[in-house]
Amino acid sequence: MNALNLIPITDRGDPRIGPFVGVRERDLTGGADGRFIVEGKVPLHILLTQSRFEVESLFLGESRLEPLAEILMHLPAGIPVYTALQNLMDQIVGFPIHRGVLACARKGDETPLPELLAGDRLLVLNQISNHDNVGAAFRNAAAFGAHGVILDAGSCDPLYRKSIRVSSGSSLWLPYHHGGTGAVHIEALKAAGFTVWAMTPRSDAAPLHDLSPPENLAILLGAEGPGLPEDLIAACQPVRIPMSTGFDSVNVATAGAIALSHVFKPD
Repeated sequence: MNALNLIPITDRGDPRIGPFVGVRERDLTGGADGRFIVEGKVPLHILLTQSRFEVESLFLGESRLEPLAEILMHLPAGIPVYTALQNLMDQIVGFPIHRGVLACARKGDETPLPELLAGDRLLVLNQISNHDNVGAAFRNAAAFGAHGVILDAGSCDPLYRKSIRVSSGSSLWLPYHHGGTGAVHIEALKAAGFTVWAMTPRSDAAPLHDLSPPENLAILLGAEGPGLPEDLIAACQPVRIPMSTGFDSVNVATAGAIALSHVFKPD
């Protein structure tokens, strides 16, 4: 522990911990300053061992130092580790931070879309604005061997604090591209030789269990409720998940998990 750059915080107005002040309000800005916040032990471990993102600082409850000792061994030398008593940490963050574990990191450059098109299994999200669903979609993509995730500009940031936590940290290492439109994504995917399955409850869509996975496949998911726009479905192969009579939909992340599991190729 002596090698850590420990900096005790005793004043909630200390400018050094600015990125950790009012974390919920910072969430709403969407990381406009290029920073994002990671919360919790598991995401912190992934940030320090698997992530491509640059760690800027940590903010830990004093009682968390010893339990995190093994994880903190991976922290690059010189990175500030701010510590505070739990009550003061809660005041600074703006809510009871029971885990007592926060990190601030830098987003860096966006992953270019062509890099993702080199894989053979992709998950594509269109207008997914719920952070829990984006996080769960990343977790499912990682679990079932997708090589990356493509999100349109209308989908929420996978580096939102809650998305990272729900993803079990997978959004910190699984390659993704965020931006553009669904139409542009579909055009790029098809030009790269991908078959795009547009997941829809439409009765005329092909049943998932009747399909064999093509060599290069992208699975396209739309927003809860409205689903995918008709023009995007028309540009792809419509695919449905058969369900009990009278029921035609499941949570979007669940639909992604079912489709990804169907095409999963174990190592």
